[in-house]
Amino acid sequence: MQRRLILLTPLAAALAATGCASLAPSASTTLSPGRWDAFNRAQIEGLIASLGKASPGYSAGRPPYVVFDWDNTSVFLDIEEASLIYQLENLVFGATPAQLEVALRKNIPKKDFLPAFNNAAGQPVSIDRVVPDIVASYTWLYQNYSGLKGSQPLAAVKLSPHYIAFTTKVRYLYEAIGDTFDHDTAYPWVTYLFVGMTEAQVRKLTAATVAWQLKEPVAKVKWTSPAALPGQAGVVSVSWKNGLRLQPEMQELYAAFRNAGFDVWVCSASFVDVIKEISSNPAFGYNNPPDRVLAMELERDANGVIQPEYRRGYDQTQGPGKTKNIQRFLVSKYGYGPSFIAGDSEGDQNMMADFADTKKVLIVNRLRDPKTDIGKFSAMAVQNYGKPDTRYLLQGRDDNTGQWVASQLHTPLGAAQGKALK
Repeated sequence: MQRRLILLTPLAAALAATGCASLAPSASTTLSPGRWDAFNRAQIEGLIASLGKASPGYSAGRPPYVVFDWDNTSVFLDIEEASLIYQLENLVFGATPAQLEVALRKNIPKKDFLPAFNNAAGQPVSIDRVVPDIVASYTWLYQNYSGLKGSQPLAAVKLSPHYIAFTTKVRYLYEAIGDTFDHDTAYPWVTYLFVGMTEAQVRKLTAATVAWQLKEPVAKVKWTSPAALPGQAGVVSVSWKNGLRLQPEMQELYAAFRNAGFDVWVCSASFVDVIKEISSNPAFGYNNPPDRVLAMELERDANGVIQPEYRRGYDQTQGPGKTKNIQRFLVSKYGYGPSFIAGDSEGDQNMMADFADTKKVLIVNRLRDPKTDIGKFSAMAVQNYGKPDTRYLLQGRDDNTGQWVASQLHTPLGAAQGKALK
């Protein structure tokens, strides 16, 4: 089985090659049409005009503030997932095999994964069956790869079935955990794989991930572990969407809010160091200060080295935890809630509804289940389209390109036509 090599390219070249070069700084508080739904754009511009520094009631000492989700909202696809693939493909790890095993098993129940994650022979798989395989392959890589404790270049170790087994089974495990267990169990798990690394190393990894992803096509990718190395779990497969893209309309919206005197915050279920890098690096066009990020936190030792343990005393930044973090860090700071929220998933639906001060909510349409709150909010956006007092705005997207569309419609990857609701 052949696997393509990932070649690092200069960030600027990657951005230019995809037409995603960072936007030039602008003092504007209005939005260019871009691929906005026109009604959504007008509603947000109205919000900026009514609450921003040009409005009669504006006070620099009590500025309005806004909160953006990151993955699949501020960008197309998920930077945490993309960083995991880059980390796996390039073996960017700080963990020993023993540390990695602790991280892989952290808080994961021993029950079988859902039947959809049975191996190629139809047999169930569990954490106890797949982790020994991953650790055995990582041990070989750890002892042989020059970027860890060995002497062989990456190109050489990629020829080993241990490389394919390791990368595939870790990515498979991420998917199996996410679909089988609750969000409180699944969401922190991927962050534990940064064990042994520092903030600087994670941020470097993130920047390299973005540069690589912008050169990748928007497409579905499938990996299968090698039959020659079945291990205890057997042969497993996993697929995901590739081709993360920066979102020009969101880059401009971040700037418009800032230019109008709003404070801009990001609240994300990805790891905090990952979000700090992609949201603040000037090359990526969002230009949001790294101290304006609320995201998943892990414990660190006295030298700043990441530990496989969620930060004590902190709520996870997903679902109800997003509301709790906003209340703890922002409402306590400002004395009031956010005036605008943007998100795309069930992990955002709590913060979309929980603050009386929120005037507008932007939902990036991903055809959410109508039984969920965000599915209901999406339906309200469709029903109230064109009404100036609507709270919820539904913004369309085409997953074949990673770009927004000038309507409420969402077109899934591989589909030719979009629709507003699931």
